[in-house]
Amino acid sequence: MIDLRSDTVTKPTKEMRLAAFEAEVGDDVYGEDPTVLKLEEEAARVLGKEKALFVTSGTQGNQIAVLTHTRPGNEIILEENSHIFYYESGAVAALAGVQTRTLPGIKGAMDPDAVENAIRDVDQHFPETGLICLENTHNRAGGAIVSPENMEAIHAVARKHSIPLHVDGARLFNASAAAGKDVKEFTRHCDTVQICLSKGLGAPVGSITAGDSSFIQRARKWRKRLGGGLRQAGILAAPGLVALTNMRGRLSEDHKKAAILKEALETCEGISIMNDVDTNIVVADVKERGNTSAEFVEILRDKGILIGGFGPYAVRFVTHYDVSMEQVEEAAEILRSL
Repeated sequence: MIDLRSDTVTKPTKEMRLAAFEAEVGDDVYGEDPTVLKLEEEAARVLGKEKALFVTSGTQGNQIAVLTHTRPGNEIILEENSHIFYYESGAVAALAGVQTRTLPGIKGAMDPDAVENAIRDVDQHFPETGLICLENTHNRAGGAIVSPENMEAIHAVARKHSIPLHVDGARLFNASAAAGKDVKEFTRHCDTVQICLSKGLGAPVGSITAGDSSFIQRARKWRKRLGGGLRQAGILAAPGLVALTNMRGRLSEDHKKAAILKEALETCEGISIMNDVDTNIVVADVKERGNTSAEFVEILRDKGILIGGFGPYAVRFVTHYDVSMEQVEEAAEILRSL
């Protein structure tokens, strides 16, 4: 099967497996795992932040950021289709006790003026705005890149009102690769950032949350409270270090694969492309074919292609390391045959 459901399905490379086998380890809760420390140091350097923290998942990294930045009763501002709002099981309410104020975005990017207008006035009737969250690339906008210029403008609003800004950058390295910019061109416009090691970078598990030293000190306690304090975690961190250092440079290959799929889908009668395909995600509408998304998923499954539903009539194709260029070309031929 050609698995295009998500870049989360990647398997660790041989180099990652060997790194895990040979990893020097210690108790990370005591701060004694040398491999975890090395990963955190390198992640902080790459992201341009003072410190970094190895966490079990992107969702945990985002929730730690919300918990660290806010207090119960706060309100957080975020885009209406963002991962934190849409795909994290209501965790900001369940764990942090904050409410969400969602704003519409254009290709995942919120308007800076709208963000500023959404910040609450000082009034006993209103919650305090405790945090602004961005997502880059934006998943439900089809892997869209939120430009550094948009991030900079929203960060300026946040600083003006003394509100921290967090970026869910699970696929931020995809944005960096596609834009041809160093990732620091994005991360300098935020206070904290989460990046995922187990999506496009291919590690088996783990994410990084980064910020200044004070934030990471407080975030470490929240990681412990959430059950994320691990012991000999170097076995997990070692593949993550390989992912961070060796896999970023190949992400543009996944973007080329996505462009091939887009071109093939454009030849299919009754199928329309819904996104600009900035990176490694293609979203298509199949309603004019007379199919629901579930029906179209099954049609392609029967032809040896796995994809995901993305709404009643939308489907999503995601390219990644474990789908070769030959497999993408094969999938494109199958799509053209439709």
